[in-house]
Formats: sequence, structure tokens, C-alpha cells
Amino acid sequence: MSWAVKVSKKIQKQIEKLPPSPRRRLNFLVAEIEKYGPVRDGWPNYGRIRGKTDCYHCHLKKGNPTYVAVWKVTENEIKIVEIKYAGTHERFDYSRVC
Repeated sequence: MSWAVKVSKKIQKQIEKLPPSPRRRLNFLVAEIEKYGPVRDGWPNYGRIRGKTDCYHCHLKKGNPTYVAVWKVTENEIKIVEIKYAGTHERFDYSRVC
């Protein structure tokens, strides 16, 4: 059974502002999450966000600025993941999102 990935209008606008390379990587990440689930080892700086349950992040592009994606499992029973943030790493507070 595959996972459903939800992207709100606000997040879709953030994604549209991303440069082409991080946007392509995010699309690939979303496809992987849909097929294999939210735990995605193998991505740069992938990890669970400390102090939060079922909330993960990874880097889409290293360098300056670094681009990150944050996602959260919202319904484990029916397998729904929601993308919570896509943008630069600078001055970003992970605990505020999830």
C-alpha cells in the first residue's frame, strides 16, 4: 500500500520559489515517500526532528543557502504524510513547524 503525500497551497508556493535543482530533488523525495514511506535513509542530513514524533527532515541542496524539506506523518493508520516546509535552512526553527 502506498503513502499519500499532502502539500498545502502555502507549501506549494514555497516549492515554486525553490531553484530548479532543489525542486527536482524534492519531487524525487516525494515520489520516494509515496512509494516507500516517510523514513528515507540515504538522503543528506536525514533525521528525525528531536522532541517531535513522526517528524523528519533532510537537505535538498548543500552549500549556501542550504535547502531543506520537512515532513510529518499525520495519519499512520491510513498512511498520510504532509510536507510541512521546503526552503532555506538559514534561521529556520524546526520545532515551530511540526
